[in-house]
Amino acid sequence: MFYKFLIIVMLLDAFVLMAAVLMQSGKGGGLAASFGGGSAGDALFGARQAGNLLTKITWWAAGIFLGLAFIMQLISARRSGPTSVLDQTFAPAPAKSAPAPAKSGDAAAPSVPLQQLPTTPAPAGGDAKQPDASKKAPEPAKKP
Repeated sequence: MFYKFLIIVMLLDAFVLMAAVLMQSGKGGGLAASFGGGSAGDALFGARQAGNLLTKITWWAAGIFLGLAFIMQLISARRSGPTSVLDQTFAPAPAKSAPAPAKSGDAAAPSVPLQQLPTTPAPAGGDAKQPDASKKAPEPAKKP
C-alpha cells in the first residue's frame, strides 16, 4: 500500500521534473559551442544566470525524485521475494530396504542379488579374460 503510494508520488514528481526542464530556456550553443561555435567564456559551463523559478523547481524535483528512489529501494530490499531452490536444504533420502523379490514369470530379473551370485570361470580357449576379484590392480607409480 505504502509502496504504491510512493510510486504514484514519484510518477507525479517525474512529470513535474520533465515539464520544468523542458520549459527552461537554453543557455545557447550546447555541443556546438564546444567546437568553436560560441564564445570561449560561456562555452563549457554556459552563461551564469540568476536562479529563477524554473531552476529552483528543477533542483527540488530532482532531489525529491532521487530521495524517493532511494526510499523505494530500501523498502523493496526488505520485501520477502521468491527464494532460490538452491538455497533450500533438503532432508537426506530415506534408506532403501531390501529389493522386492522378482516375479516368478520374469526371467530377466534374478531372484538372488548380484553380490551373492557365484562367478563363472573364463572359457578355456577364449581370448576374453575376466578380472579376478581377489587380485587388486597394481597402483600407478607416484611421481615425486
